[in-house]
Amino acid sequence: MARLTAAKRRGMKRSTFALSGRRFPVNDAAHARAALSGATRALRAGNITASEARKVRGKARAKLRGSLSRSRRR
Repeated sequence: MARLTAAKRRGMKRSTFALSGRRFPVNDAAHARAALSGATRALRAGNITASEARKVRGKARAKLRGSLSRSRRR
C-alpha cells in the first residue's frame, strides 16, 4: 500500500474518501481494499452505522472495479 502521509491526506479531494470527516480513503486499489475490511471492523465495533458501512463498501468496490478494468486494458 502506498504511504499516505498527513500532508498528502490533507491535500486529497473530499471525493477520494468514502465518508465525511475524511474517513476511509479510497484513492487507490490498496486503500480501497483496506477500506472494505476496515468498514466491516468498524461496524462490528460499533464505530459506524450499517448505512455508513454500505456507503464505504460501495465506494471501495467501485474503485476496485475501475482499477481492475484499467489493468485489463494494458
